[in-house]
Amino acid sequence: MSKSLELEDVTATAPCCAPLGGPPLAEDEAVELARVFKALSDPVRLRLLNLIASSAGGEACVCDLTTPFDLSGPTISHHLKVLRQAGLITGERRGTWVYYRPVPTAITRLSTLFTLPPTP
Repeated sequence: MSKSLELEDVTATAPCCAPLGGPPLAEDEAVELARVFKALSDPVRLRLLNLIASSAGGEACVCDLTTPFDLSGPTISHHLKVLRQAGLITGERRGTWVYYRPVPTAITRLSTLFTLPPTP
């Protein structure tokens, strides 16, 4: 005995996916964001940004950023330079150390890029 399966047409009541909350990206904006995502595509740089952004006081000394990694100082400096060039962090020299802070507008831009509007 064969049972018939009844299908419901969900497309008639609701769209598949809600559109993103923001406007479509312009070409120049997409190029810039691709550069930022390329900088973040390295696990060390992603962790560095996370360490800086989650540090007490909103900044981290380079002296505190080398210990979590099994990498040389120059390698960490290279990764920090890439993050700086991508506009994700800024650095301020104080004596012999550099203190890094996240750039709030850059972090906010990334966090809202794929934001979906609230569901009704």
